[in-house]
Amino acid sequence: MRVRLHGRRVRGWVLDVDVEPEAPREQLLELDRVSSVGPTPELLALAEWAAWRWVGPRVVLLRAASPPNNVAPASEDSLEGLRHHPRAEEEASDPDDRAASEVVADEVAADALADTPSVVQWPPAGDRRRLVGGLLASKGSTIVCTPEPGRSGALVASLRRSGRDVVVFDPSDSDAERTRCWRRARGGDVVVVGGRSASLAPVPDLRSVVVLDEGDEAYESERAPTWNARELLLERARRVGASAVLVAPTPSLDALALCGDRLIAPPEQFQRRGWPPLQTVDRREQPPGEGLFSAALADALHGTVNEGGHAWCVLNRKGRARMLACRRCGEVARCEDCGAAVREVAGDADTDTSGDPALVCPRCGRVRPRVCALCFSTDLRRIRSGVTRVREEVEALLPRTRVGLVDAGNIESADALVLVGTAALFHADLTPPALVAFLDFDQELLAGRYRAAEQAMALLVRAARAVGLRGRGRILVQTRTPDHEVLRAAETARPEIARQAEADHRRTLGFPPFGDLAEIRGSLPAVEAAIDALGVDETVRVDGPLVVDVSKSAALVRAPDTATLVDALHIAREAALSTGGIRIDVDPRRV
Repeated sequence: MRVRLHGRRVRGWVLDVDVEPEAPREQLLELDRVSSVGPTPELLALAEWAAWRWVGPRVVLLRAASPPNNVAPASEDSLEGLRHHPRAEEEASDPDDRAASEVVADEVAADALADTPSVVQWPPAGDRRRLVGGLLASKGSTIVCTPEPGRSGALVASLRRSGRDVVVFDPSDSDAERTRCWRRARGGDVVVVGGRSASLAPVPDLRSVVVLDEGDEAYESERAPTWNARELLLERARRVGASAVLVAPTPSLDALALCGDRLIAPPEQFQRRGWPPLQTVDRREQPPGEGLFSAALADALHGTVNEGGHAWCVLNRKGRARMLACRRCGEVARCEDCGAAVREVAGDADTDTSGDPALVCPRCGRVRPRVCALCFSTDLRRIRSGVTRVREEVEALLPRTRVGLVDAGNIESADALVLVGTAALFHADLTPPALVAFLDFDQELLAGRYRAAEQAMALLVRAARAVGLRGRGRILVQTRTPDHEVLRAAETARPEIARQAEADHRRTLGFPPFGDLAEIRGSLPAVEAAIDALGVDETVRVDGPLVVDVSKSAALVRAPDTATLVDALHIAREAALSTGGIRIDVDPRRV
């Protein structure tokens, strides 16, 4: 609707009818006009739940559930004019592999549908098209969520060849195209394929939900409320009695907790084939002065280029803490409690008994003396690199080879045989590589975030998809922690190795899913007002406030379960409104 407030025409939604107004009827204004069809009653109720679950304004979810352009109530819903959505293939396979995948996929899909909600562990380089086809509802509508809808062309084409009516929710499309897709979904009996916005598709007859790569960060909104499409779809499926299946090469602990630990996996031999070979290079053994380029990496690059293959050198440096390594033994300085890389922080509060700078863990906060835990040397050096410098070093290493650079928003020489870049390499449309080399994987494994292991595993999954099935390419990882459970899990194609170790860490520290947490940010007075309100509940723990900069501060809030945390945060949000308000991030990814 459009309503007139203070001389301006403002957009709003009608949420209910036959409501007794709080104000006298003579003070009520007429509605200006009806603008468009809006979200269905089911989605209105779901938006209200999501606003409570993620402690934020409901209007953000109502916008996400509404068509980009106006849709007249009497408009006809048809597929006429909808773009066919041609896209590059996302998963290619040879005939033998496709036949094997189809047999396994049918069996896994049948098991998953028999016990929902459930989690399917599907290898990264395995063909998912037959699996997804087997998870679709035979009648009614199905929503298939994928983190990169613009690269789902092979899946969409496969579903259409099977006779399904597929509507693609692609955020890169024009408003007019997305509105036509919204109208068609509203008619029902379709398969909706899309990203986070597809979880709010207005299908009236939802019967099945499929979430691919369920732990991908693209499913979580960066704006408040920080709602997650995975959890929203599970709740939506529960309300209407639809089946729900989460699919991932390395299922997250959160997904398993949400689905009652119902995990379905194909045979071990099939999983092993879906993981390419992984070579681990122990940087502790390399001679001084080699920097990021070990002999094994140099040989791998030369061999790949000589055979005419493409190679990617991945170095993630944005948002990473400086790490310290021992000059004597090469060991990375790590926390004895949680295993994260420690930082050197100078200050009165962070010194040892001798007054020297101490080492502090950014994950659990433990402070210890500035010495190597393995050989007790005090000679620690900082480790720091950047992709621009690495590109120059690769050009010197391969003088007759063209080297390109890829990072967020910048692609130079994309057709070069060797590309150096951040994780943006995995999101760009590039020639598939024969080699993916992680130059300093400890930046991922030992990051101070509590999800560091899962996020590092996600990078290996992307690399596995980039190089393809076993025998087509390989992954090389340079590290000072070669025995890390994430690397052992990827080498053996057994994600449960990393998952079990991660579960033990989180259970000890009380991190999700063995507790719940949120981050609040705002001015110092607002955060302090929120903390005072949180102090009423003894089961809620607050760490902070921490001054981020001159105008902002932050605090971490923990609780034993989601309901306790969310209810407490609503009280804190109300208390902070008089000081300008706070931003609440429930289930933060970067803590």
